[in-house]
Amino acid sequence: MSFRVWGSLDMRLPLAEVSAQARRAETLGCDVVMLADVAFDAFLGAQAAILATKQVQVATSGLVCFARSPMVTAVASWNLAALSGGRFRLGLSALVPPMLVGKYSVSWHPPAPRMREYIGALKAIHDSWQTDVPLRYEGQYYRLNRQNWWTRPAPIEHPDIPIHLGAIGPHMCVVAGECARGLLTHPTNVGPRYVREVVIPQVAKGAQRAGRSTEDFELVVTPQYATGTTASEIAAQRERCRGLLATLLSTPQYWPTLELYGWRATGERLLGLWREGRQDLMPAELTEEMLDVLVVTAPYDRLAQALKDRFGNIARGMCIRLPPDSANDATLGRVIRELQE
Repeated sequence: MSFRVWGSLDMRLPLAEVSAQARRAETLGCDVVMLADVAFDAFLGAQAAILATKQVQVATSGLVCFARSPMVTAVASWNLAALSGGRFRLGLSALVPPMLVGKYSVSWHPPAPRMREYIGALKAIHDSWQTDVPLRYEGQYYRLNRQNWWTRPAPIEHPDIPIHLGAIGPHMCVVAGECARGLLTHPTNVGPRYVREVVIPQVAKGAQRAGRSTEDFELVVTPQYATGTTASEIAAQRERCRGLLATLLSTPQYWPTLELYGWRATGERLLGLWREGRQDLMPAELTEEMLDVLVVTAPYDRLAQALKDRFGNIARGMCIRLPPDSANDATLGRVIRELQE
């Protein structure tokens, strides 16, 4: 089983360094270079990556779309599709309520029906521009009915912009099957059992509801992995994964895998420790058994095979993080090529 490799740039990367890191991802052989909507506006990062590369596809991993009107996202994605000659992919994410409300000051509504409308609105806008039809979209959350001809973008060569969703729960997986071209898993819910028993059936349910085939649907897994050239390096990375996952899993919306395995009580303890300000005690709540489910652990020379063994029959895309330091690029390049073989 071969994968398309999605090279994920460091989410804390300064915008000024995106061009160089995108070129690096292309040189390493990545099929897609992916940018988070965190330290910089993902659309600005995508523009920098597009201008710095020639062949690799460029994607937003999960644009914070509900903090942007569909028209704002439509304009930016249309421009990037034209600029890239069709290499741009639009990833959308709902965000968990505390982040959406507390960080972005956006009111919360049920995310799955809102995302369904958001994608419908985007497609209505793009269709209006490409085919010169009046803009008409009426939904519960979004209503669009005004587009002056003198401010309308011109048609483009590649108007069918691929959309993928960052999804965890079953309702958003259904929306992905209905409306999107792919799905990007979350690192907290990427175990093979969860993907097989929850993600894939719900995507298929959505596709069936919309009368679509999943033959070309791209499921991209985003596993946490601990690797290195020595046992001590691997152990250190595994502990970093433990700390990150302990923080993430203090959020109830990230508990589906914990609930699947009967570990909900661990999530509740993590949430309690977070509220008490006892972050120092949180990593110890994740047992070795839990890490074995949530983290792929293998030396560099066996990493590609370990990922294939775990995800070979369930995913088409594999997300590989690109650390800012290029010291291990020769080894990383071999891992990428092995995943693509």
